Amino acid sequence: MRRGFRRLTAALLCAALLLLPAGCRSGPEEGKIRYVIGVSQANMREPWRLVLIRELQEEAARHPEIRLVITDATSDGEKQVEDIQRLLGYGIDLLIVSPHDVERITPVVSEVYQKIPVIVLDRVVEGYDYSLFIGPDNDLIGKQAGEAAVRLVRGSAAKVLELKGGPHSQASAERSGGFRSVTSLFPLIEIESVTVENESRDAAEDLVSAYGERLREFDVIFAHNDYMALGAYKAAHRLGCDDVKIVGIDGFTGQDGGLELIRGGRIDETITCPTGGREAIQFSLDILGKVSGVPKQVILRSHAITRENVDSYERQLDRATRPVDRTIRVGYAQVGTESGWRLANNQSIRDAAREFGIDLTAIDADNDQQAQLEAVREFIRQRMDVIVISPIVDSGWDEVLMEARDAGIPVLLSDRKISVAEDDLFMTFIGADFIEEGRRAMRWTAANVPADKHPVRILEIQGTVGATPTIERKRGFEMLLAEHPDYSIVYSAGGDFTREGGRLVVGQYLREHAWDIDVIYSHNDDMALGAVDALEAAGIQPGRDVKIISVDGTKEAVKALEEGRLNCVVECSPLLGPQLMKAVTDLMSGKELPLRIITDERVFTAQTPREELRGRKY
Repeated sequence: MRRGFRRLTAALLCAALLLLPAGCRSGPEEGKIRYVIGVSQANMREPWRLVLIRELQEEAARHPEIRLVITDATSDGEKQVEDIQRLLGYGIDLLIVSPHDVERITPVVSEVYQKIPVIVLDRVVEGYDYSLFIGPDNDLIGKQAGEAAVRLVRGSAAKVLELKGGPHSQASAERSGGFRSVTSLFPLIEIESVTVENESRDAAEDLVSAYGERLREFDVIFAHNDYMALGAYKAAHRLGCDDVKIVGIDGFTGQDGGLELIRGGRIDETITCPTGGREAIQFSLDILGKVSGVPKQVILRSHAITRENVDSYERQLDRATRPVDRTIRVGYAQVGTESGWRLANNQSIRDAAREFGIDLTAIDADNDQQAQLEAVREFIRQRMDVIVISPIVDSGWDEVLMEARDAGIPVLLSDRKISVAEDDLFMTFIGADFIEEGRRAMRWTAANVPADKHPVRILEIQGTVGATPTIERKRGFEMLLAEHPDYSIVYSAGGDFTREGGRLVVGQYLREHAWDIDVIYSHNDDMALGAVDALEAAGIQPGRDVKIISVDGTKEAVKALEEGRLNCVVECSPLLGPQLMKAVTDLMSGKELPLRIITDERVFTAQTPREELRGRKY
């Protein structure tokens, strides 16, 4: 590749793009630039996106070996496609894209991903054809805003005016849904929603002003960004409605940013919505430098900011990290040894602890939640620095996690999520996107098992009842199943993630029914292999007479795939140790952890090249 020429081309382009805000600052001599990163921004009108660009540029300025080339799609999906093609023509090494129209941009991102790494910001595209997604959890942000509104009215009867984005705004829809999921628990809270098409301060001010005296009916205004919140404040103040409470979203620093609005008493609460700009540059360097352990998704943490905590929050933004000068002690409450996946997962965590110099104490709960709860309490008694839990089921954790919080011991979740009443009871989740795994399984089914001759009948083997992988793999599968009326799950039973469990489920079906199943969807490899055992014992040829899809990607399942006894294996990597131990050291050094860190995973089929299947570590 004519890398030097491409560098010069991109550098000359930077000089030509002076209309863009500091997209190419003065920096090192051209010969010292190692990487050119293209940035395709949805628009440069929204304040949130301007902050994103600023953070990208500020972080890039710390790395003289890179150069940014930035384009503005001006909220035009077709222009964004053209911008990306133009950036590719300049020979960029990596693309950062913040989509305007997710549906339009998804196939473009997929095509680019076949050539160079792609980082997607803010709005995730369909599927997994990208290197990394960094963004907020807009549903959670909406829930936090809902909790703020409930606090401000003390859960009593109230009327809320919601200022939201246009109908094509995915973020706005998710925030609104999250908000209502909280307020719906309080039947005396009524919501009136209005759309602010360009989500600007002036448009919000005009819209709220038009309410006139009727604005006095409202107790709270919930604006989907702080700039609309400021416009709402100006209108309310001019109308003499100073008693109305205002909740915004973004929480940026600087003039008219959410933090200053809080300090000045112009709004009552804001929920932070980080842009991910700094993280995008940092991960770009990791990806281009081929650093191992880069996740597939990083879901950023959001905070509720009030006058009581605004100063401490801003001080924390500027807090420098500190080196850890002692051995970190970690207690790990593991599930057990119920499957090949779990054995590989436990070994990965032990190996990574040694590599990071961490003193790891592991207690095996043998699939007993009570034993796992006692393990956590033992770690609290031992005053561990950090506790890691791979929870057996998703409920029943609040009490012990409150005990850990009271003891000042942070808790990280590995592999499985939990449901808790308070979001701050654990620091982060590191593991797979189980919903996407289910979606991938159904996506393969729809593409490879046609329903042209008769409806497709599916037998589902679920994992442990109440476990997050079971709940979410089923949910993800059924999300796409609902789009295909000729496909249906006709039988579903739990196999407890064990080979014997899978054998028993299929055996039970064979005893009760004549064999009429087209597809078996198993929530893990061990159960799928148990199903294979039962089918072969009954004279049914797995992989041919019935298609079998499993989740995990263990060596034995991959071998069965090569032999034609399984048809599709959705990977769920157990090798979480390096990311987990890095999160532990980052936490102990003072870094804020993201809300979720999702691992990179693939789909293996008969078409997957053999060299990609061999040499796997589990």
